[in-house]
Amino acid sequence: MTSFSQANVHAPFSAFSVLGGERVLQTHPRSTIEWIDLVRKGIPAPAVDAAMQRLNVRQAELSRALDIPERTLVRRKKEGVLNREESGKLLRLARIIERAAEVFEDGPVALDWMKSPNATLGGATPLSMLDTDLGAVSVMDTLGRIEHGVFA
Repeated sequence: MTSFSQANVHAPFSAFSVLGGERVLQTHPRSTIEWIDLVRKGIPAPAVDAAMQRLNVRQAELSRALDIPERTLVRRKKEGVLNREESGKLLRLARIIERAAEVFEDGPVALDWMKSPNATLGGATPLSMLDTDLGAVSVMDTLGRIEHGVFA
């Protein structure tokens, strides 16, 4: 995956913004190392709601995309923080949303693309592919091809 976009950190579809910004994260990671530290400590659970709102998805859809049981998300919201693995999955999703917004140069268009069946992904939606590392890599590869005009 690409490194974190520093010039675009406050854009509506940056990973930072998708996760609720400083209000939710209680920090402002500016480097990959700082993001790693945040994931290791656990992303605050309100980032789940921020992501659902930004992506305009229901909790069940986000749960499937992250491969985190919905009941676990509910429990984490009560506990206040995601564990390391869950934090990594949520950040992976946010980074892919950021990348899609960069490629399409339009956040809403990127979200539509993420939710639409894609022939390159076997007819699956890019969002549905994010439940595995290989699926996430496939989505990033597809975005790279689109960016370089390999297919329309």
